[in-house]
Amino acid sequence: MCGIVGYVGGQQAAPLLLEGLGRLEHRGYDSAGLAVLGPGRESRLRVAKRAGRVRDLAEQLPRRFAGKVGIGHTRWATHGPANDVNAHPHTDSKGDVAVVHNGIIDNAARLRARLTEDGVDLVSDTDTEVLAHLIGRSEADTLEEKVSEALAQVEGTYGLAVVHAAYPDRIVVARNGSPLIIGVGDHEMHVASDLAALVRYTTTVAHLDDGELATLTADGFTTYRHDLSTVARAATEVDVDPAAYDAGEHDSYMHKEMLEQPEAAARVLRGRLDQRFGTSHLGGLDLDARELRAIRRVKVLGCGSAYYVGEMGAALIEELARIPASAEAASEFRYRNPIVEPDTLYVAVSQSGETVDTLLAVQEIKRKGGRVVGLVNVVGSAIARECDGGIYLHAGPEVAVASTKALTNMFLGFALLALQLGRVRDLSIADGRRLVAGLQRLPDQIAEVLDREPELAELAGRLAEAQSLFFVGRVRGYPVAREGAQKFKEISYRHAEAYQTSELKHGPLALIDESVPTVSVVPDDELTERNVAALHEVAARGGPLVVVTHATVDLGDLPGQASVHRVDLPRNERELDPALMVVALQLLSYHAAKSLGHDIDKPRNLAKSVTVE
Repeated sequence: MCGIVGYVGGQQAAPLLLEGLGRLEHRGYDSAGLAVLGPGRESRLRVAKRAGRVRDLAEQLPRRFAGKVGIGHTRWATHGPANDVNAHPHTDSKGDVAVVHNGIIDNAARLRARLTEDGVDLVSDTDTEVLAHLIGRSEADTLEEKVSEALAQVEGTYGLAVVHAAYPDRIVVARNGSPLIIGVGDHEMHVASDLAALVRYTTTVAHLDDGELATLTADGFTTYRHDLSTVARAATEVDVDPAAYDAGEHDSYMHKEMLEQPEAAARVLRGRLDQRFGTSHLGGLDLDARELRAIRRVKVLGCGSAYYVGEMGAALIEELARIPASAEAASEFRYRNPIVEPDTLYVAVSQSGETVDTLLAVQEIKRKGGRVVGLVNVVGSAIARECDGGIYLHAGPEVAVASTKALTNMFLGFALLALQLGRVRDLSIADGRRLVAGLQRLPDQIAEVLDREPELAELAGRLAEAQSLFFVGRVRGYPVAREGAQKFKEISYRHAEAYQTSELKHGPLALIDESVPTVSVVPDDELTERNVAALHEVAARGGPLVVVTHATVDLGDLPGQASVHRVDLPRNERELDPALMVVALQLLSYHAAKSLGHDIDKPRNLAKSVTVE
């Protein structure tokens, strides 16, 4: 959500900043802007910003927009509408200071009122503008001191970058709850809120922790605590292929990332399966067998799709390990004053590892003495660093807002965790080996599902014509249905609601008619007969049906056969079948959005990494 880039070095900053902002478009935004400083003590700050896309900003940029120090931003509106004035960067009254900021200043209203009383003319609706004025009005001697003084007055979250005309050789950055990554180049330095903006120039990076500031000059960087005492922070090399951030021949990142799922699934499983003992090896958890046996409850925390896959994971853990397990929206967790139990294992799930609601939940658990592990995809991310241990997903960079390969790998991460927990308890070696064999088959079976794309694309075009849809499933299938509805609504903009199949007769059947399709998840398992009976209830009322199932399932003589379409998927072990059904629903959502002509990688009002509450 929102994006920050910054550069200081020997090259012209504006082209580098524009390119970096282009690589952050997937985070979600509605306006963009740049600020650059030329060399010398008489340097003048130049700012260009506007509502719209990065390409719109590039087209209206003055021809001579020179400067070798600069910052840029893509804004996702929080305080005030998307317009040119509210776009970042924001400046002080003299035009000496420019600030770009991710996050929310909670006490912005009080600070605005105080500044107004002091005669400051505030021109925007944003919370960020107060930061520019606080920094500009500071009488401290250095830019670092000015920024530190301003932040001491602020309550809330921020990732920010600041330039000042009186200090033309540097950028000062700070973090509290919103990610910032420093990129180290050859006599040049970069900063960004996402690795995607850096990898074309450098893969040597340093992560700021909450409560830290840093000064970037062409010759290096120095990190500080808020009291400006220095902090040792070494840069490390990240193992990433810059080409992974390009869509290549694909028309969208989402399509590319869906097709990468067989390889991604193989990566997360590689080296973690033990056929001999029918278990998994997860050294990153840092828990031995006795500690695993001492766990009496598992609580999964995530947001959006991570929450729904957390429900799948909790069901797996409960079924295989026979430990009470549940999932909860991380955004609600800390606000209900939760009871944190010493024998509960908390699992935080996040693709980016920076989702602020999940990060704050992790911090609440840690404050109360709980043990929390992470399922994250980004090495060195905030959640990964906060957790006591974890399982890296190894999905590779995921750019599309709608998560696909990372979500599938989250499910597989939960399967590995459930298998290990189960095998130190009551799961037999025979069942363990059965599940290991099933996990080994999954990458090839995911490829089989992807081969059904033409069939699913045709079905999706029909579903896209409806204004409202139901997605239904039961027990293992219900969180699959929830995730399917989430994908469908977020990129096709059609109303899609998920229900337990068993709950249809308790209200939703009143809405079923020939204009409201139902996508039903019907695996061949112990609940098949119950699921099929519900399909008859829908079909009897003229409701169109898409049934995601297995070839071995007999749907019976459904009324209105012309409105019933079945999608037969490869069958794995019943505990693992959700992974394959999720992939089929991803394809349905993608092709529904494509048939409607939507910008699939940039769904309206949404962002890839949600870093504000």
